[in-house]
Amino acid sequence: MSNIKGAIFDLDGTLLDSMDVWSQVDIEFLGKREIEVPDDYSKIIAPMTFREVAEYTIERFDLDETPEDIMEEWNLMAEQKYANDVMLKPGALEVLNLLKNNNVKLGIATTNISRVFKACLERLNIYDMFEVITETDNVGVAKDKPDIYLMTAEKLGVAPGECAVFEDIVMALNSAKAGGFMTFGVWDEFGWAKVDRDAFLSASDFPLFSWEDTMQIFVEKFGLDASCFCNDSK
Repeated sequence: MSNIKGAIFDLDGTLLDSMDVWSQVDIEFLGKREIEVPDDYSKIIAPMTFREVAEYTIERFDLDETPEDIMEEWNLMAEQKYANDVMLKPGALEVLNLLKNNNVKLGIATTNISRVFKACLERLNIYDMFEVITETDNVGVAKDKPDIYLMTAEKLGVAPGECAVFEDIVMALNSAKAGGFMTFGVWDEFGWAKVDRDAFLSASDFPLFSWEDTMQIFVEKFGLDASCFCNDSK
């Protein structure tokens, strides 16, 4: 039976049901500039750092704006929605509680920034559950490399082989796998995992189509004790 000492979670599309927020931001932002969102835009920018997305957007659409101005506009658009509207995916809280009750160290690895997501995690009463939060901007590279997962695991004090990474993007799952982590692919109907189901399955050591699947895997395959589990979501 494998041992698990740490778990690293992506936020958007994985723990948080927030993909519609960023889709709407894209529509509103480009719409103000009389540009329709290209079909491939969200897929291309998904693993990038926040600054890389701004730089890519400027270059692709030939915008006469600075990355700082664009990032500020995006932040203002997203902050209120995260603070008031974004929720956890159904069943995610139960998994976090199960892991905490079994002394598994929890971390976050996200392309988002704390200015946007912190108020959301505090409202959902899960912010203090995580020992480490790492943003791609802290690392300086996007999720097409395993650096953010390696940094988070090091801060948690766990080896990659004893740490699970939860992601909804195939490129990020492949990066985590290359870094030696156990990969849990979280299928998101409104995200980008659905673009290539076969690639999603190949990148996932444990493909998940609901958070309830995760509970079963941790209990049956990793031997976590669910008897002490308290469902704080009720």
